[in-house]
Amino acid sequence: MDNWTTSHDRVLAQRHAEGWMFLLEAARDLRATGAVAPSGQALARALADPVRTRTGRPLNILEAGAGTGAVTRVLIPQLSPGSRLDIAEANPRFAARLSYFAHTHPRLAGHRHQVHIHTSRVEELATDRRYDVIVSGLPLANFTPGQVELIMNRYLGLLHPGGTLTYFAYLGTRRARSLLASRAQVRRHEAVEELLAGYQRRYATGCWTVWANLPPARVWQLSRPSLPSLSPVHGSASAER
Repeated sequence: MDNWTTSHDRVLAQRHAEGWMFLLEAARDLRATGAVAPSGQALARALADPVRTRTGRPLNILEAGAGTGAVTRVLIPQLSPGSRLDIAEANPRFAARLSYFAHTHPRLAGHRHQVHIHTSRVEELATDRRYDVIVSGLPLANFTPGQVELIMNRYLGLLHPGGTLTYFAYLGTRRARSLLASRAQVRRHEAVEELLAGYQRRYATGCWTVWANLPPARVWQLSRPSLPSLSPVHGSASAER
């Protein structure tokens, strides 16, 4: 093994630098970043689990909102021969960091074509490709209902029939917003939860809580139906409290 993977001090220094980078980007725009620290390893593994369970055959994978690469680190070692990972990250500083990470990762030596970085929002991603797995790191609770509906319908449209989407929501955000946010922000958050609940009722195939993350998070797994055509979903009651 080379020093890239065996140097504990180097890994710690890299994670420390990325933590500070994430914090600085959160200070620039907390609403777009969605948190003040990258996802923890337990949450990253939970989000990437559909890739692990499908190992052994080539997969088309899309990661949206990768940030500094907490989930990307879990995904890359799981790429089987012939697989492709597209990463859509709208923040150009995060995208540059992800590109450097992908080009220096020893697992990808001689296989750089497996990972492609797109400095783009997922709803604006220019691609005709369809994906077996989509992993979303976007802070959906921070967006408007219209934006969330656009993103979710884009995800479902990009999936192969039977393909899987995972995304997460931090626990306790409704209560925190009710105490700290304006009434308009609380209403917006409730509307987003109700909208997501509609997708969960129609497409969810799994849901679990990651208590080891800070803050704890709930991971949802949705699957695109194999036969029926997709249509917009309008939720009515939230499943997240």
